[in-house]
Amino acid sequence: MIKFGVIGTNWITESFLKAASEIQDFKLQAVYSRTEEKAKTFANQYHVSTIFTDLDEMAKSDEIDAVYIATPNSLHAEQAILFLNHQKHVLCEKPIASNAIEFKQMVQAAKENNVLLMEAMKSTYMPVFNEVEKHLERIGQVRKYFASYCQYSSRYDAYKNGQVLNAFNPAFSNGSLMDIGVYTIYPLVRLFGKPKEIQASCIKLDTGVDGQGSIIMKYEDKEAVVFFSKIADSNLPAEIQGEKGSIMIDRISSPQKAGIVLRGSEAEDLTVSQSFDPMYYETKAFIDLIKNGETESKINSFKTSLEVLEIMDEARKQMGIVFPADEKAINS
Repeated sequence: MIKFGVIGTNWITESFLKAASEIQDFKLQAVYSRTEEKAKTFANQYHVSTIFTDLDEMAKSDEIDAVYIATPNSLHAEQAILFLNHQKHVLCEKPIASNAIEFKQMVQAAKENNVLLMEAMKSTYMPVFNEVEKHLERIGQVRKYFASYCQYSSRYDAYKNGQVLNAFNPAFSNGSLMDIGVYTIYPLVRLFGKPKEIQASCIKLDTGVDGQGSIIMKYEDKEAVVFFSKIADSNLPAEIQGEKGSIMIDRISSPQKAGIVLRGSEAEDLTVSQSFDPMYYETKAFIDLIKNGETESKINSFKTSLEVLEIMDEARKQMGIVFPADEKAINS
C-alpha cells in the first residue's frame, strides 16, 4: 500500500483521487491546504483525518510515502524538491516545472535521495496512445505531426471584466502554452524526440502571458505544427502523416479514439477499451514504479520532460514571455 498526500484541493486533485480510488495499492493518507478549514473540508470528503497547513511538517511526516502536487505551476519545483529531499516520491502535475533550469534541480534532488519523480502527463499512458505507438510504423516515414488544443477558459470572462485570476497571471507561470499547449508538445517529443528548430508566435495578453499561440517545429525529416488557446475553442483532431498513410487521434490531451488510413485502403479503427478514468493509467504506473523500486519512468522520462520544457522555454523566449520563476531560476 502506497500512502499518498495531496497538495492542492482543486478540481484536478478531485479527478486524480477519483481515478486513484480504483487502484488497490493507493491510499489517501493526508491533505494539505494553506488554510485549516479548507484542508478539513476537503479531507472530510475523503474520510481522511490527517491534514497539514505547513508543507515542511508534511514533508517530515512518516505518515506518507508519496505526494501528488497540483498547485500553480510556479510552485511545482520548490514543493517537489522539498518532498524529494525528505525521501518522498513525487507525482507532479504538468507542466512539471516553470522552466528547464528548475526541472534539472528537481531531477538532481530525486537522484540524490533515490526516490521517484514523474510528470503527471496522462495522455502518454492511456491505452489509445499506446495503440497509436504500436501502429506508427505502418504509415511509413513520418512527415508531419499536427496537434491542437484550444479551449476557451472559464476564467477568461473574468479577465475581460478586469479580474486577473491565476490562469492569466505570469506570477504563477501560466498562459495557454504552459497550461494546455504542453499537451500538444509532450506526445510529439515522446514519439519523435526534440526538434532541431522551432518558430513560435502568440497573441499576448496585457498581463504578459499568451492567450493563444502556435509553434512550427522542424526535424531532419519531418515537421510539426501545434496550436493552443485559452481564448477560443477548437474541435480539431490530431494527425500524424506518413508516406504510406496517416493516424488520427480525437483529443491529443486525453485520447479516447484513434484511427489509421493507409493509402488505397479503408479507414481502420485503432480505438481500444479504456475501462478507467484517464488519470488512472499514469497513477497506476507511478505506484507500480515505486513498488518495483524504480526511480524514473521510461514513458514520462526525465529526458522527455526536460526536452518539452526546453521547447517551451525557447517558444516563450520568441514570444517575449518571461515569468518571475525564470529570473529566480537564473539567479539561483
